[in-house]
Amino acid sequence: TLAISSCKNDIKANTTKKELTSGILKKYMDTTVHPGNDFMTYVNGTWLRNTEIPTDKSSYGVGYIIHEESQDNVKKIIEESSSGDFAKGSDEQKVGDLYKSYMDLDTRNKLGVTPLQAELDKVDAIKNYDELATYFGYANKYGINVPWSLFVDSDFKDPTTYSVYTYQSGLGLPDRAYYLKDDERSQEIRIKYVDHISKMFDLAALPDGESASQAIMALETRLAEAQMEKEKARDWVNLYKQVPVDSLSKIAPNFNWPAYLSEAGVENQDNLVVLMMDYTKALDNIIISTDIKSWKTYLKWGIIDANASRLNDALDNQNFEFYSKELRGTPEQRPLWRRGVSTVNATLGEVVGKVYVKKHFPSEAKERMEILVDNLLKAYGESINTLEWMSNATKKEALNKLSKFTVKIGYSDKWKTYDIEIASDDLFGNLKRSRLMEHNRELAKLGQPVDKTEWALTPQTVNAYYNPTQNEIVFPAAILQAPLFNMNAEDAVNYGAIGHIIGHEIGHGFDDSGSTFDGEGALRNWWTEADKEEFEKRTSGLVSQYDAFEALPGLNVNGQYTLGENIGDLGGLSIALKAYKLALNG
Repeated sequence: TLAISSCKNDIKANTTKKELTSGILKKYMDTTVHPGNDFMTYVNGTWLRNTEIPTDKSSYGVGYIIHEESQDNVKKIIEESSSGDFAKGSDEQKVGDLYKSYMDLDTRNKLGVTPLQAELDKVDAIKNYDELATYFGYANKYGINVPWSLFVDSDFKDPTTYSVYTYQSGLGLPDRAYYLKDDERSQEIRIKYVDHISKMFDLAALPDGESASQAIMALETRLAEAQMEKEKARDWVNLYKQVPVDSLSKIAPNFNWPAYLSEAGVENQDNLVVLMMDYTKALDNIIISTDIKSWKTYLKWGIIDANASRLNDALDNQNFEFYSKELRGTPEQRPLWRRGVSTVNATLGEVVGKVYVKKHFPSEAKERMEILVDNLLKAYGESINTLEWMSNATKKEALNKLSKFTVKIGYSDKWKTYDIEIASDDLFGNLKRSRLMEHNRELAKLGQPVDKTEWALTPQTVNAYYNPTQNEIVFPAAILQAPLFNMNAEDAVNYGAIGHIIGHEIGHGFDDSGSTFDGEGALRNWWTEADKEEFEKRTSGLVSQYDAFEALPGLNVNGQYTLGENIGDLGGLSIALKAYKLALNG
């Protein structure tokens, strides 16, 4: 298990005979700036000076640029499915008709909020707290925001099996801090949020929007006060609490757990992993001390909010006005077709992905990426071996974990199927049926061995991730495009760009959160006490450094919350440089 350390002799080099370009984009540099004074401006100064953030975005950079290139390519795939006469139930028919249903604003505007009526009637029928618990289980199946959510994932303590987890939810604003901070901007956002809810109630033809919005804000504030801070929600060791189902009544005695679990489809589970124990206990009292009428008002808001972007123009535009323009500073909506492409990607992602990889992901890209990843892992091993502060016992465990990393590049070897009816004139129904299909797909995992071939992202997604319970790093095809990954560029550029991202994802296996899982993906402390203490001492310096960064006037970075990303960035860059030097073989 220690063979991964000190491996200069088997470092892989790029042996392709193709003539490579530099890959450095000199036209974007500002060479009047001294690189030792401001490297960022030296490399990117001309691009920064000449580039405006597009009006349909709140930020802009390489990630967005290649994301939109990926979307352009997916649009062509969708249009091929939209232009033919394909058999009902075929992949092409589903993709084409889902896109048509999104783009058909005439039908959507004509239907208005009519599709919501059955959902609203369901809420109106709730008579007591037992039926409220049942509805919470129903809402979970369809992505309607309620005070806690259920999901299926590998069990943290036994990653060969699946467990059902609960997680705090139920807020309309992005985080509990939005409800509790007293600064002027936070107060302004709360006022505008209440106004937004009131307007949405009016647009949905529901009465008393103003009083409803006040009641919703009051209830969400109570939930926020009880919820765990986001930085503490990264501590899986303290979060993980597996509870026998027949003991749940001791945690929340007033909540009808059997009704909730039965409606959610997990009534046959022996155990439930409760991730926010204190919140779950507090919620029990919040539920019964809030009258049923107020809960109905809150649940109706959940229905409107969950469906705002899939109904008519009026609701969609007001939803954008608050969540995008007010909260994120985005002046304009993305073009309708881009939103349609995003909807198809989110709903039938691997159907599109199958075609995407055939058209846009050559096998040579995977081969070259494998060399890069292999060298990054070796460099990481050498780095661990040279840590002066880490004991041999912990190094042995760290190297063992590194040797067991699974690497996924490009796309899954096993494509998902989508057993769902798609109609060209029923966007609301299409997305509701899709949500239930995905819920049932998750439930079907229970009692089965963990599927290690599964991907959490589609091939056309510009992103990457580390999954601690599978100890895997995953790089979808779409992130492997220039300038992040340039098949025609010299290794120096690729180690700096995609190599940094590879190193970043490896680093998540050893950050403050990932380091609590071992090489098998189990939540287990493999550190000596002294090494763990030293690790926390060293990372506290990184926390302090980021706490001091002022992102906007009066708004500092939360260094504790961003610690995992900061460890990933810092380690990723230094390991990528080390791997590049090793790849030169002297």
